Amino acid sequence: MAKAVMILSSSIHFDVEGALSKKQSRQTQRSTSQKYERRDEPMASMSSFLGRLFRAFLATLVIVSVSLAIGTVGYSYFLDMPWIDGLINASMILTGMGPVDRMESTAGKLFATFYALYSGLAFLSMVAIIIAPVYHRFLHHFHLDDE
Repeated sequence: MAKAVMILSSSIHFDVEGALSKKQSRQTQRSTSQKYERRDEPMASMSSFLGRLFRAFLATLVIVSVSLAIGTVGYSYFLDMPWIDGLINASMILTGMGPVDRMESTAGKLFATFYALYSGLAFLSMVAIIIAPVYHRFLHHFHLDDE
């Protein structure tokens, strides 16, 4: 019986230590990977804010590049277009202008349909990524004025 209590108490001790170390590691992780300051923290400096905007801009450039690559390859493959025509069609769809060339094949029409839907979601995502740092700074400034 005493041995069972000892094992039980050591496992409880281990769980408490494990929980504490997990909590400490989460706090350390939050402090090192946190992008935005919390409500009770002072507002980030202008250079930090501009760095956030720059990282958001880089993220949107990655989304645009990947989206153009997908569109160029898709238009070239499904519609048998030269890659430059695929690029212009992909860029026109991605910017919301519409396709340049007429779609003749069923596969090409299906690709253009799904690429257009994807492009709309990609555009909304890019807008959200760019606006997030500005919106956060505005809200943080609003809450600092409240206190």
